[in-house]
Amino acid sequence: MTRFKQACAAAGILLALQAGGIAAQGYPNKSIRLFVGFPPGGGSDALARLLGAALPEKLGQQILVDNRPGANTILATEYVKSQSADGYTLLFVSASFSINPSLYKLSYDIEKDFSPVTVVAIVPLLLITHPSLPVRTVKDIIALAKAQPGKLDYASFGIGSAAHLAGEMMLSMTGTSMMHVPYKGSAPAVADVIGGRVTMMMPGIGSAINLARNKKLRAIAVTTAKRATGAPDIPTIAESGIPGFDVATWESIQAPAGTPVEAINRLNTAIREAVAGNELRQKMINLGFEPDTMKSPVETAQFIRAERQKWAKLVKERNIKAE
Repeated sequence: MTRFKQACAAAGILLALQAGGIAAQGYPNKSIRLFVGFPPGGGSDALARLLGAALPEKLGQQILVDNRPGANTILATEYVKSQSADGYTLLFVSASFSINPSLYKLSYDIEKDFSPVTVVAIVPLLLITHPSLPVRTVKDIIALAKAQPGKLDYASFGIGSAAHLAGEMMLSMTGTSMMHVPYKGSAPAVADVIGGRVTMMMPGIGSAINLARNKKLRAIAVTTAKRATGAPDIPTIAESGIPGFDVATWESIQAPAGTPVEAINRLNTAIREAVAGNELRQKMINLGFEPDTMKSPVETAQFIRAERQKWAKLVKERNIKAE
């Protein structure tokens, strides 16, 4: 009887392994839903749709992009967390994913409740001013701010946004003071910089670079450690007077915790292959994105953790509040 039970157990294990192999080989066998935490028309939405159009060739299934905006991407994140961990519901999320834990009481933990797939792109921010402002370099802005402490202001696309924290990082590293003016989105904030109603801003480069090229804005510097691929003529803030300055937003894909490793790896490989293609890569660069899919799921988890710690430190030091 004991031998019979052992044989049955062995057969059960063999069947389970075979079933697991079949399941891994069969993923995906239906369309995948990709949720974006911003409204249609923005940079995150544009990149999600570009990626969604390129992935069917790699995965053999359609990618359905679904916008669920609200609460600085929290609504979309909560929704994806509540879905089945089967690889068919994914979150396309920006740096807000790692910033929100320091600002809000959340119903989820970004490290425990999600399985990272990959980082799709890094998004440099672009320091811009109105052309009439008597500044042309980062050092000029610092000098002006020190000459008029607290009188200059900077716009962002919301409290706790990457643009907000980039501004606070700049003030912290230079010992200067400016007033933060938050807007509900990048477009109205950029419009007020164009109108001369706000001193400066650091929006995503894609939303401002053409305006700068058309002389409606002045591009001062990019926020990343390296110059932007699509605008190599614009210096970095680090090389322009604030050594070590390196701030960016980014786009990442996350799955609910517990999603099968086989599905995570399948997605990671497909995304990396898609972004490595010349056509998609150039489209991303044209929109101001720096393609960055060299990260494995493990490396993505490490990146997210480091970003979370970086922003938590700044939020605490600058006493930044969500309200």
